[in-house]
Amino acid sequence: MSTDFLDKRIQALLDEHDPATTEPREFLGAQFDAGLAWVHLPQGFGGLDLPRKAQETVNARLFAAGAPVGGTPQNFIGMGMAAPTIAAFGTDEQKRKFLRPLFTGEQVYCQLFSEPGAGSDLAGVATRAVRDAHNPEDWIVNGQKVWTSMAQHAQMAILVARTDPTVPKHAGLTYFLCDMTQPGVDVRPLRQITGEAEFNEVFLTDVRVPDANRLGAVGGGWRVATTTLNNERVAIGASSGVPREGGMVGKITQAWRDEPGLRNCAMHDELMRLWVEAEVLRLAADRLGQQAQAGQPGPEGAGMKIAFAKLAQALSGFDIELHAESGLQYDDWTMRRTEVVDLIGRNPGYRYLRARGNSIEGGTSEILRNTISERILGLPGEHRVDKDRPWSDLEKGAR
Repeated sequence: MSTDFLDKRIQALLDEHDPATTEPREFLGAQFDAGLAWVHLPQGFGGLDLPRKAQETVNARLFAAGAPVGGTPQNFIGMGMAAPTIAAFGTDEQKRKFLRPLFTGEQVYCQLFSEPGAGSDLAGVATRAVRDAHNPEDWIVNGQKVWTSMAQHAQMAILVARTDPTVPKHAGLTYFLCDMTQPGVDVRPLRQITGEAEFNEVFLTDVRVPDANRLGAVGGGWRVATTTLNNERVAIGASSGVPREGGMVGKITQAWRDEPGLRNCAMHDELMRLWVEAEVLRLAADRLGQQAQAGQPGPEGAGMKIAFAKLAQALSGFDIELHAESGLQYDDWTMRRTEVVDLIGRNPGYRYLRARGNSIEGGTSEILRNTISERILGLPGEHRVDKDRPWSDLEKGAR
């Protein structure tokens, strides 16, 4: 398809659905139907069979016209993790059923992966999915998940559960799309160091999941989950498109310029070092984004995620020191639910506290260093005594 065709397609969407007067969900539905949601996907599934890079043209034109962003701010898990996984492993029927309401924001997603005994070792999950003896087309799920962002708003979840405990842990997992609105799903808030409750623990009691909502093969859930995790790390670490001095480093440099009383010579060199690190990370993120346009992201996202976490924590610490006593103040200890994490709009005290989680969420920095050493550098893997043993035979501490 020619560039002229794409331009005409975008213009037709804007002519028929003026962003200024069209309800956002209606506009996003029309964008999906026009094949302009994810242009690299096949026609009928939100795409036009075009190269991924063409999406940049679409996004730029629609942003300039004031169009809403696909997925809505609450659905960052749906857009960044669920959508690419459904696109990669879903059947045509699944893509047709799930991608459109995800893009329009009708179905907000959360991620039911980590458990109290299986965080860094995700393959050790104990949540069980068993075929319903009376209806083999359904699975019955029981277990507990934790650190679940947006579960309080989610209509759907990406879920990894154990379907066969008699095989090694990686081989006994299956990946599902789970309806969060049905009976048996209990969402409870988890309070953080900021006083807020971004995360949740989720208890699943006899939750029914149709086999039609299974992504990939029975027992093939680890491969599907790896795709989700790679996309998650890229989404967290590779902020492609962020302008120079965007993000947290921009808040600090603005304060340095606008408030001369904060400056001191001793901190100048450290600020310059952090500014250079932020610029290097920004350029590396752009490159990683370009690589991702050629296909599904690989383990390289682990490096970006580590670098992002390290820089965010260093910047937030510098921010506190720069603002001296006022930097230690925290503006809101209210035990409240948050809709979207806002590191930029809050004060230095909040940024410092919230950045502590950057090295944990999306995979701990320690585990991601293992990923880099084994899957990128080709170094020998850690000795794992549980790798080839049936999950059911493992000691509780090894799961």
